[in-house]
Amino acid sequence: MPTQLSWKAKEATVGELAERAGVATSTLRFYEREGLISSRRTSGNQRRYSRDTLRRVAFIRASQRLGLPLAAIRDALALLPEGRTPTRDDWAAVSECWREDLNQRIALMEQLRDHLTDCIGCGCLSLTSCALVNPMDRLGEQGPGARQLAQPCGPDPARGEQSGSGCRGEEDSADRGSSAARKGADSCASQADSCVTQEDGSPGTDSGDRAVVAAGSDSGTV
Repeated sequence: MPTQLSWKAKEATVGELAERAGVATSTLRFYEREGLISSRRTSGNQRRYSRDTLRRVAFIRASQRLGLPLAAIRDALALLPEGRTPTRDDWAAVSECWREDLNQRIALMEQLRDHLTDCIGCGCLSLTSCALVNPMDRLGEQGPGARQLAQPCGPDPARGEQSGSGCRGEEDSADRGSSAARKGADSCASQADSCVTQEDGSPGTDSGDRAVVAAGSDSGTV
């Protein structure tokens, strides 16, 4: 059993960090290989992590739960200073990277929560509301997928729209996510050159995400 990390300790072994962070040691090694965290080596070639690495690991795991790709997480963490413990202002700069993207994700989740029991424009025509919102699968003419879940939908009387008009496809939703990620990264770039614009803001697109799951599967923590 690893020794519990003392609150006085400024550094942690890989076992102490894994126990306190709630991840497998293999996950920490994977994060380090991917450039998300770093460690120093002792004369006996053992890893030693600074205590603020705990916050970085927590940040990585929370970001992954939101579906953010590892590449985006890596670029955001690159904004943090090297050689000293990040301050509140340092973490605030990181959070600005994803503010717009996260707002987009929140809006989509709220829409899913509020409209999943109603017609979502999938073409099933099996609910009573389908005949009103999507008569004769009219939304199918706009493209495949659940059109009503692509973006907040609804008629705009001022524009003479009818029910179901103005809804865009799932590919448009992905485009908005990519655009939000790019805008967030551009915002960060104005603060530090190390934040690189992301090409893909859609959730779960980085192959490293699957590797993290595999790395932490023994403990079920990732």
